Amino acid sequence: MEQAEERKTHLVYEKDENGEVIIADEVVAIIAGIAATEVEGVDSMSGGWSGAIISRMGIRDLSRGVKIEIDGESVSVALNLTVKYGYPIPKVSEKVQEKVSRAIENMTGLSVKNVDIRIAGLVTEDND
Repeated sequence: MEQAEERKTHLVYEKDENGEVIIADEVVAIIAGIAATEVEGVDSMSGGWSGAIISRMGIRDLSRGVKIEIDGESVSVALNLTVKYGYPIPKVSEKVQEKVSRAIENMTGLSVKNVDIRIAGLVTEDND
């Protein structure tokens, strides 16, 4: 029987009295995905063909289109976004970068090195 892959985790901080706080890497990716989709002009996260299959099955993958790399106390984020037509891509991207950085730093205490954005698609009203 195949062994289940262990979830990657990151020790956020350790306290002598109360124990330690460990956050799964997937949780950081979910925080980034939710924060990005809350920005006006972002239609959705793009997760490639496997993400498309999962969403057609009715399963909501909140970390779809998000890749994170944690190095010590800092994290690098890469996002694949689909943007709504008519919104200025540079401004939407800048807002996403700010919102994702702020959300991760506030919720996890990790320092965000960078938030790289790849525009994977453009959605018009006709595509909806």
